[in-house]
Amino acid sequence: MLRRLPPLNALKAFEAAGRHASFTRAAEELRVTHGAVSRHVQALEAWLGQPLFERHNRRVVLTEAGASYLAEVGAALDRIALATTRQLERGRPRLLRVNALATFTLRWLIPRLSGFQRAHPTVEVRLTTSNVPLANLAEPFDVAIRGGPDLRPNHIGRPFLTERRIPVCSPDLLRRLPLTEAGALRQHTLLHAATLPQVWPQWLEAAGVPGLEPQASVTLEHFYLTLQAALDGLGVAMGPERLIADDVAAGRLTCPFAGPALPARSYFTYVPEARADDPAVRAFCAWLVAAADP
Repeated sequence: MLRRLPPLNALKAFEAAGRHASFTRAAEELRVTHGAVSRHVQALEAWLGQPLFERHNRRVVLTEAGASYLAEVGAALDRIALATTRQLERGRPRLLRVNALATFTLRWLIPRLSGFQRAHPTVEVRLTTSNVPLANLAEPFDVAIRGGPDLRPNHIGRPFLTERRIPVCSPDLLRRLPLTEAGALRQHTLLHAATLPQVWPQWLEAAGVPGLEPQASVTLEHFYLTLQAALDGLGVAMGPERLIADDVAAGRLTCPFAGPALPARSYFTYVPEARADDPAVRAFCAWLVAAADP
């Protein structure tokens, strides 16, 4: 079907001039001269056979016909721009910036991330780790993973994985030094994380042996280091149950006690409100929920 359409450059000049109510500002936006905008608008008026602007010295005012035409032309150009953007992005990797807690990333997220990549091959995940509060995080992100619930201004927070903490150690260590009850930890090395110094005292009190003195104590800088030390048989660590589940299932770690388990903060996604409707963000958050409850 042959469409009767005026020149595209004339439409762009008219739409910009009408939106700004200024030929000068339209010229600045389109990066052309004031005279070029004026000529394009005059050509469009001649093509339509009616004036679109009233000229008043240094200002222009849309006529009634011009205002009506602007509403239609502006909407049409917006639709063309959106369709063009979508077409350009089709098949092109979309960057998704994810910032997550270090231990969570190493022990849970990375082992499962290939599942998201297979389901969403056009999304490129750029993953960084940090334990600092979001308010102090300098780098921009689309999705942040932290403990919760917390109120974050201008962010939407949603839980996806519950957590609790229990003692864990390697099966080889347990065979050498059996743990039949909490008091037997006196014969063991307890592995502490410098970032969570109260976890072991809290568990020992809950287990009915407050103030227990172990054979030795080792304090490591990060929580994930205590888990690696437990895997290597250095001692007994307090493990986040959901983050050690794969190691327990594979027989690399074992939980010597049935309880008690210390409650811990759940894992939440925090998304800037401006990014909440982004398809890649929504897909990643939905995948996290599904992966947490397979």
